[in-house]
Amino acid sequence: MTVKASVSGGTSIIIRLEIAKDVVTFGQIATAIGDAGGDVIAIDVAKSGKATTIRDITVHVSDHKHSDFIVSAVKKLAGIKVLHVSDQTFLIHLGGKIEMVPKMPIKNREDLSRVYTPGVARVCMAIHEDPRKAHSLTIKRNTVAVVSDGSAVLGLGNIGPEAAMPVMEGKAMLFKQLAGVDAFPICLNTQSTEEIIQIVKALAPTFGGINLEDISSPRCFEIENRLIEELDIPVFHDDQHGTAVVLLAGLLNAVKVVKKELGRCKVVVCGIGAAGIACTKMLLAAGVTNLIGVDRQGAIVRGQTYDNAAWQWFAEHTNPEGRSGTLREVISGADIFIGLSGPKVLRVDDVQNMASDPIVFAMANPTPEIPPEEAEPYVRVMATGRSDYPNQINNVLCFPGLFRGVLDCRASRITEEMKLAAASAIASVVTEEELNESYIIPSVFNQHVVEKVREAVIAAAYQSGVARRSLSQETTNEAAEARLQEEFA
Repeated sequence: MTVKASVSGGTSIIIRLEIAKDVVTFGQIATAIGDAGGDVIAIDVAKSGKATTIRDITVHVSDHKHSDFIVSAVKKLAGIKVLHVSDQTFLIHLGGKIEMVPKMPIKNREDLSRVYTPGVARVCMAIHEDPRKAHSLTIKRNTVAVVSDGSAVLGLGNIGPEAAMPVMEGKAMLFKQLAGVDAFPICLNTQSTEEIIQIVKALAPTFGGINLEDISSPRCFEIENRLIEELDIPVFHDDQHGTAVVLLAGLLNAVKVVKKELGRCKVVVCGIGAAGIACTKMLLAAGVTNLIGVDRQGAIVRGQTYDNAAWQWFAEHTNPEGRSGTLREVISGADIFIGLSGPKVLRVDDVQNMASDPIVFAMANPTPEIPPEEAEPYVRVMATGRSDYPNQINNVLCFPGLFRGVLDCRASRITEEMKLAAASAIASVVTEEELNESYIIPSVFNQHVVEKVREAVIAAAYQSGVARRSLSQETTNEAAEARLQEEFA
């Protein structure tokens, strides 16, 4: 029996086999792997003898269950001994994915005296006399803390700080590779709102910005709001605002495709958690007036009282017609559906009840609110949070360029105007010639995104009055060195 397995978006494993030469051939092994849906992509001989040979076989698989299935199929062959199975994903995580590297080597006593004692004392006292110099004389100017308590990690839920570390390390890699920002993962062994606030405040002198990540709702609202008010560096909860910025970028282009005005569209948001509320605030700021939010209890209705303070705000600022009922009932005639909830909550007949040329952003991960294959015949523009479908709404399009911009202009906070500017910048990367139903948002690997977002954020920071650094400052190493020589002469 042949099993067909999709390897799209999968990984690879290395199976080390001891093969009895007179019992089984490699062709039989390859056939067994192929019949199990595996794709052999490399073969290496580790050791060879007269009777046996040891080979490392690299196989592309769809997921860990598929991996187990393939290994099981190989084990059934006579003359085979499975010595070891290595998952490439686990291999790249051995010892962590990031490291700290000095910007200059310490080769002799003179170098040591400059980077440490006694030379460093002069720099310490310069900062002591003027704390603002920490931005130019320490890593603060280019360093962001990626802070999580592990309470809402990806689609995994409350898995704790240690288990959250691989995600935060990956975030730090993206900061560095895409925008040259040095980011450091900090996973806290507490889920107390007050303790998290106090710990981040105590750590803040080291960093030029704080990226909050994977902290559950509603605690994330108070944590972010308090830190914004009590710190003088930017604080950004990416799950909320990064999602909102990229969502708006996609919608700005989607409405162009269907030739509608965003401000006149009826929008239904499903899932009123941290991301849902942030996306709603962004859409209201962008001019949307007819927006209805739906959660498990049904529509959130203006005039009703809610125990959840965030929902109370939502009720007071949305649903101008006071519509009530389930998603089935309120989606009728909607131009746009935004899903930030869970799998398969949207049905085909719901989409059919929307307005003409409907726009559906089904962003639940890994399983969208409606399978794109089911929605495609009835939807004009479809977007998801997945990389294996067109129009991926991915926060990676936002946070690298945004933090690059706020660090470069030394912004004290991130304003609504800066987020709107970032959304417009992302949308602008897709040219009029390129824009179509399957391409409303640029790829996360598009090299123009970070610079366009950076420029837009800096301009908006100056217009908002939160930038604290001249645009001409620190443009060249020569200028920086000249200032330092003048200061410390």
